[in-house]
Amino acid sequence: MKNIKKFPNLILVLLFSTFLITSCQQDDGDSGGGEQQEIIPETFSEYFGNNISRNFLGNVIDKNKNPIEGVTITIGNETATTDSNGIFIINDANVKERFGFVKAKKAGYINGSRAVVPSNGTNKVTIMLLEATVIGTINSGNSETVTLGNGSSVSFDGNFVKEDGSVYSGSVDVIMHHLDPADENMVMQMPGMLYAENEEGAERLLQTLGMLAVELIGTNGEDLNLPEGSTSEIKIPLDPSLMGIAPASIPLWYFDEDNGYWKEEGQATLQGNMYVGTVAHFSFWNCDIPAEAITLCVSATDNENNPLSNLYASITSATFGTRGGYINDNGEVCGFVPSGEALELRIFSYDICGNEPLYSQTIGPFTSDSSLSVIVPENADIIAETVIGNFNTCDDNAITDGYVQLTYAGQTFTDAVNDGSFEINMLRCDNDNTFKIKGSDYVNLQTTDSISYTFTTPLTNIGTISACNSINEFIQYTVDDDETVFIFENISANFYSESPNTNGPNLDIFGSSNDQNTCIYINGILNNPDYLGTYSNLYANDNGEINDTGFFIGECISVSNTNNNITYNLSALGTVGEYIDINFNGSYEDYNGNPHIITGVVHVLRDN
Repeated sequence: MKNIKKFPNLILVLLFSTFLITSCQQDDGDSGGGEQQEIIPETFSEYFGNNISRNFLGNVIDKNKNPIEGVTITIGNETATTDSNGIFIINDANVKERFGFVKAKKAGYINGSRAVVPSNGTNKVTIMLLEATVIGTINSGNSETVTLGNGSSVSFDGNFVKEDGSVYSGSVDVIMHHLDPADENMVMQMPGMLYAENEEGAERLLQTLGMLAVELIGTNGEDLNLPEGSTSEIKIPLDPSLMGIAPASIPLWYFDEDNGYWKEEGQATLQGNMYVGTVAHFSFWNCDIPAEAITLCVSATDNENNPLSNLYASITSATFGTRGGYINDNGEVCGFVPSGEALELRIFSYDICGNEPLYSQTIGPFTSDSSLSVIVPENADIIAETVIGNFNTCDDNAITDGYVQLTYAGQTFTDAVNDGSFEINMLRCDNDNTFKIKGSDYVNLQTTDSISYTFTTPLTNIGTISACNSINEFIQYTVDDDETVFIFENISANFYSESPNTNGPNLDIFGSSNDQNTCIYINGILNNPDYLGTYSNLYANDNGEINDTGFFIGECISVSNTNNNITYNLSALGTVGEYIDINFNGSYEDYNGNPHIITGVVHVLRDN
């Protein structure tokens, strides 16, 4: 992003990759354009289009939104494993133009997945795995019912088979989860996406009124199911907020874990606040109203045609509510929306910036695959930012298979790194100008610390960060186009809230290499409220006159106070044993009058 002031007009082409909005349109074959006959292909996969290669970056979390390490991820024939941050990267995965399927599996959890309409750039997905918690234990040969606290239940006739079809005798552990559409986490917990094949073989969007996941486990860990001819009754509670749109009878759909989409099979009837139906096998079961679908694809750019990412976009159906997701780092995202229905598009920044949308517009109806461009008006309270930097291994080589996480205002954005550099474009609000960066080398399993920075609007260059797990503090700086200097040893960092020798609270930081050939000394007088914030040069001139507050660099680097325009951002000042974070950059003259540019990062543990 180039010199962008406070949120100029933005040309947004929004793609809805991570979410689906469904409509009340009935499954009558009308796509919204009249009485035309729906054309259904010979095989359902023909809807997906041709083979393409796309990149994926995702995270896997538990119900408390903690990362899950060691999850096996599969996309087509490609596999990966999540790291300690729950992150996985798969590049050049073989998917379809209109369908990509990501599977997640780990012992102790029921299988999870996500399906997307793949977009250009990096496709980002989040999967929340549900624990394989045993709700009840029953025995073969007995008719029994297992019930959750909210009334969800499954009734069994006592007949079970193993995966090979042989009869099973013994105790059966029942794992069961109810997924409620009123729960904001449901879109991360459910498998695939709300995309289905109906009984006629046509594609449909689904409006879910509730799901039930059931797994049956034998004494020796066998996966069990119902034999041919046996059935079970399931009961799925209906949230009171959905009672007004709930039909008396609704189609049942099960999730095909091999193919990645839902399939219609049977009906459920509304009895009180419960949908009751009969099923002949177990997987995820879903009560849904179907609607015909089209894909909507968009890319987000600013008025200079630079990609704009990390905004939250939502689409609202007047009948069935709202779904939303984040625009990816390429400014792109794709997904299914219902055909033949007007929808409300809204663009948001972050909760910390207020809940009012930056932009809203009624869009559609759409009757075929479409794209959309909108212009978001200027907002004086929102600031466009670009954060750039380099990400190297501990041996100072460019990382080619890793990622960087930027945390701002309670949101964490993850961007892939494949050439040792990164660029993150985002919008922020004017009442919070700090963020954190953490980098991870996905191949070598090395990471940086989480380092605090202050935005230097509109472009923040954080310099080079290095993934070295064994290093817990460092000072780095780059002068002009010289190689970056790293100092990992002989570091001291002391803060004095009262200092008789200075005009205010004093911060002293020193670091040197073991051979003493490289060192740096940074001193500051901190008279800002709470000490944090932006500082300029401490010395007013070369005559030694000192300002009331500021920093200076002394020793080892020839930095004079003539034409000294170095800016220092103190973003963290922890207690003893916690981190002090400073990033600095700007121009200066050395003592011979030669001009230079310097950038640097300080991430050190406070000693005093």
